[in-house]
Amino acid sequence: QVQLVESGGGLVQAGGSLRLSCAVSGSAFRINAMGWYRQAPGKQRESVAAITITSGGSTNYADSVKGRFTISRDNRKSTVYLQMNSLKPEDTAVYFCNANIYTIQSGGDRDYWGQGTQVTVSS
Repeated sequence: QVQLVESGGGLVQAGGSLRLSCAVSGSAFRINAMGWYRQAPGKQRESVAAITITSGGSTNYADSVKGRFTISRDNRKSTVYLQMNSLKPEDTAVYFCNANIYTIQSGGDRDYWGQGTQVTVSS
């Protein structure tokens, strides 16, 4: 059973920083890509950043976070990080980790989600 466990959310003042972590646990899997999404109250979930795991570690970011957020990975720990700097009140949301994973049990690729972690940026 694959699980994603997030940590690192919290309350921070505008201009501050937070670092989110997402660790994949389980067995007999291959991680293809991981990313972070966020959902603010009354809004749709949106992609924030993503990184490939199996092919070179390429990244992409939402325009709203480019230059402020950095996604990185530690393949040995099956963990992805989101370093968030220069935070703004509009970054306030629940942040969800996503992973596209192949498992022997499923015999194919599928998406998994973390439980979400709250990030609140005060003005």
